Amino acid sequence: MKKISTLLTAILFSGILAAQIPNAGFETWTTTGGYDVPTGWDQLNSMTSSMSTYTCMKGTPGTVGSSYIKLVSKTVTGMGVMPGVAVSGIIDMATIKPKSGFASIVRPVSLTGSWQYMAYGSDQGHVAVLLSKWNTAMNMRDTISYTDYALPGMAMSWATFTIPLTYLTGAVPDSAIIVLSASGTTPVNSSYLYVDNLAFSGTVPTGFSSIVNGGSSFSIFPNPAKNVAIINYTSKSSQNIKVSVNDISGKLIQTMQPSVISGKNQIQVDLNSLSKGVYIIRIDSEVGTDTQKLVVE
Repeated sequence: MKKISTLLTAILFSGILAAQIPNAGFETWTTTGGYDVPTGWDQLNSMTSSMSTYTCMKGTPGTVGSSYIKLVSKTVTGMGVMPGVAVSGIIDMATIKPKSGFASIVRPVSLTGSWQYMAYGSDQGHVAVLLSKWNTAMNMRDTISYTDYALPGMAMSWATFTIPLTYLTGAVPDSAIIVLSASGTTPVNSSYLYVDNLAFSGTVPTGFSSIVNGGSSFSIFPNPAKNVAIINYTSKSSQNIKVSVNDISGKLIQTMQPSVISGKNQIQVDLNSLSKGVYIIRIDSEVGTDTQKLVVE
């Protein structure tokens, strides 16, 4: 069974002009082969339509405007469960991975919008955002920002959301890809994600590779580290935070959700399962997002 990968590394798109998110309110659709297609967004209906099954549909009315996008993972004869997924660009149907995105030179703080969602069984939907830039010297794409946000719990009615973006460098991107998926690595039938009114919000200045949240701070010791690293985290309030370890391409490696108190905290990160290399430690808290680089020896 073919599945959507959350690792967005096979990107062929290049561009230098800034642009807004295409069809961000999902107001524009065309009818192709008997089914509706959201302009600027690729999906898997071309693969599943032969079995009269559609994982991407037009929902009405929108939270604002006339329509929104409905993504539903469905069992397709001969294919297994196909995820409800949409990409702001083109999906390579041979590999079932994002192939291209849209031109953009903005460095937003976050992705915002409205959604409803529900995952069944052990499934978990996600929203991924990748900003990249073509490296002419290396003849490859550099990842400027990568965020893969797992949908928490469920939203049975329309709710607004804000997803902070993680930056790996202070460079200006030239393209962006957004992935909306009702499912994770192993899709489950009937998991769904409805989305409307997407937008990029705020600006992270060039030269900065982290978002200063104004309420907390952290450092990592030792760095470089071998088996264990200690995060010294200072918080202005008692709260639950999320600590994520990503590789340099942006792929999520591991997460933890410790509780911290107001003041100084120490959080231990086990590195024994990590290969040598550079990683990004990201902390999401109630006041924002911070990132730091960690070298594992």
